[in-house]
Amino acid sequence: MGFGLIKVVNKKMEFIQLNELLLSKYDDHYLKLKKIFERTIELIDTFNPDEIAIEAPFFGKNVQSMLKLGRAQGVAMAAGLSRQIPITEYEPKKIKMAITGNGNASKEQVAKMLQQLLGLKELPKNLDSTDGLAAAVCHFFNSGKITAGKSYSGWEAFVKQNEERVKK
Repeated sequence: MGFGLIKVVNKKMEFIQLNELLLSKYDDHYLKLKKIFERTIELIDTFNPDEIAIEAPFFGKNVQSMLKLGRAQGVAMAAGLSRQIPITEYEPKKIKMAITGNGNASKEQVAKMLQQLLGLKELPKNLDSTDGLAAAVCHFFNSGKITAGKSYSGWEAFVKQNEERVKK
């Protein structure tokens, strides 16, 4: 599971961190889900994010892999929702389009563009972490825009993110 953190100051992105949670060393799928939940909570409690962006589930050929991915995403979402943090999902093509201008870009193309955008000195060997960072950067580029698939943790989150749409 890859993740990336950015900070927005004066409408400009600042890179904080990118990393991945290595889960292949665990055989038990439920233990993997527990580790995802715990690490997500740890990141939330450490960095206090205002919002979370994740890559939406995508259709794959292997149903078992898709089911496991959906569970992992659900656990990460539950961690955010347990801390009252609004979550937005982005389709993989939308993330690639936001970063590279090409919805069919490769992981390597996305990583290279992130390196340029954020001034990263080097890229990790495994690009799962840049996938997580790409979701955060996509969310930054789409902030303030109404997008299909956007979700909110409740009315308060909707109002906070759409103040211009609320009549006073």
